[in-house]
Amino acid sequence: MKADFIVPLNGLSQGRTEFRRRVGKEFFESFENSDILDAGLDVDVVVEKSGRFIGVDCGIKGTVTVTCDRCLEDLELPVDTGFALSVRFGQPGSGEETEGEREVVVLPLGESDLDLSQTVYDYICLSLPVQRVHDEGGCDPRTIGYLSSEDDQKNDRKDSSTPFAGLGDLLGKLK
Repeated sequence: MKADFIVPLNGLSQGRTEFRRRVGKEFFESFENSDILDAGLDVDVVVEKSGRFIGVDCGIKGTVTVTCDRCLEDLELPVDTGFALSVRFGQPGSGEETEGEREVVVLPLGESDLDLSQTVYDYICLSLPVQRVHDEGGCDPRTIGYLSSEDDQKNDRKDSSTPFAGLGDLLGKLK
């Protein structure tokens, strides 16, 4: 699946080349430690080659399935992201990291392929919210009920187990 995102730069003709790939569960399974359980994403890539300039524009749209942080059930999240790259050849680490709105990727001289799989994966993951939870009322009610009763039990234990538990009652009597 990662091989679908290797762009053969030497084989590209001058002008614009477009391709579309469908990203699913298999793509994310090829990356270790992925939080994404399933996906249905369209990745549209446009490679523009003009003289020594190579520009890559990528748009990613669809949905991914992750685990809800609150109830641990599956949660489907929308994804709508993209990136713009400028590809240069030379010594990595020697030059600018951005060029206008584009991120610069420096490939070693003689390299003929650009692998976009890691970049696509990273931008998808970065587009997801830090806290991944269902909308209000969307979590599994049994799990939420269990969590609520556990919080109540903790509060009950906390009140009776501290040496200051009786101060609240004492302050109430003083008023």
